[in-house]
Amino acid sequence: MQDFFFTEEQREIRDLARKIAAEVIMPVRAELDEKEEFPWDIMKVLAEAGLFGIYIPEEYGGYGGGIMDLCIVTEELSRVCGGVAVSYAACGLGAYPILLMGSEEQKKKYLPAIASGETLAAFCVTESGAGSDVGSMRTTARREGDYYYITGTKQWITNGGVADIYTVIALTDKTKGPRGATAFLVEKNFPGMGFGKKEKKLGIRASETREVVMDECRVPAENILKREGMGFIVTMKTFDYTRPGVAAQALGIAQGAFEYALEYAHTRRQFGKPVSSFQAVSHMLADMATSIESARALIYTTAQIIDKGSVKHISKLSSMCKLLASDVAMKVTTDAIQILGGYGYMKDYPVEKMFRDAKITQIYEGTNQIQRNVIASELVKELITGK
Repeated sequence: MQDFFFTEEQREIRDLARKIAAEVIMPVRAELDEKEEFPWDIMKVLAEAGLFGIYIPEEYGGYGGGIMDLCIVTEELSRVCGGVAVSYAACGLGAYPILLMGSEEQKKKYLPAIASGETLAAFCVTESGAGSDVGSMRTTARREGDYYYITGTKQWITNGGVADIYTVIALTDKTKGPRGATAFLVEKNFPGMGFGKKEKKLGIRASETREVVMDECRVPAENILKREGMGFIVTMKTFDYTRPGVAAQALGIAQGAFEYALEYAHTRRQFGKPVSSFQAVSHMLADMATSIESARALIYTTAQIIDKGSVKHISKLSSMCKLLASDVAMKVTTDAIQILGGYGYMKDYPVEKMFRDAKITQIYEGTNQIQRNVIASELVKELITGK
């Protein structure tokens, strides 16, 4: 596993996250998955270790890192449990709209609590009829005096119900489609804020996924991000920064499955030889390792580019990260089950869980079909503009 020129501090972050994953998460991951329990105790450990603040500037209570640091921790946690990892990483998805588009007052109000782990965050875009098609959302917000009143239901929200602060996208002008969308910072205890059913999922079962239901939810006008009509831009800009985090989740799942399959193939004997000595299996392992390192190279290169402040081609690179890593995760976990044979299909072995956890990475934060659309659009744009 390459470290991609991590700084000494980033290596320490990696080692700390790896230690927590092995000592705190691994012993309970199967139980959390089976019982579908949100990992409150683990979130507390991560908070006490300072890992919630690694990507938040020092002036807001963080450690001044960036996307690279967030990816490092997410990968390490995901090697052991995708459900725990996404519960952690979704806070970054909820925090980045504030980091990127929030006012100084909004940053000072909300970021320190997120950095300390005292407050979990979430991002609310998806609806039953508006997934990839953000322009079809039906959640609305109308202004009366110093408040906006939001009505609508957001679906499949990671950290829904457990988070304390939500970035909510709602239409303030239905006649303008996506250009009429506005981003709001909504606190859990605001009047009219509520939550629907907890979803039962194929994978990442330790994470909380709920409907967020707003019925005339009263939000102070000062809680708008930027201004009216900026909701679509807030959403797209946030995804440009956070999709490498989803890619890191997929990468970690793939890495964990590969490591388990490699160890199994080396110790499992058939016909008097280790399974790894058979060419059919050894070639599978070689392909798995190669695809994982390819994804890792793209993810961490993109993270470095983002953290250096270069915004050129971020949309394309972030989509490439998410597309490649999630496809790799699905292929690697499938092959890991194949290498383990019948054992791989059983819940007593972790690759079955990793296989289930991997699938969602091809779907959320934009399906891989949407990622291909984004990549192709950016390629054509570069061709036309010459930039």
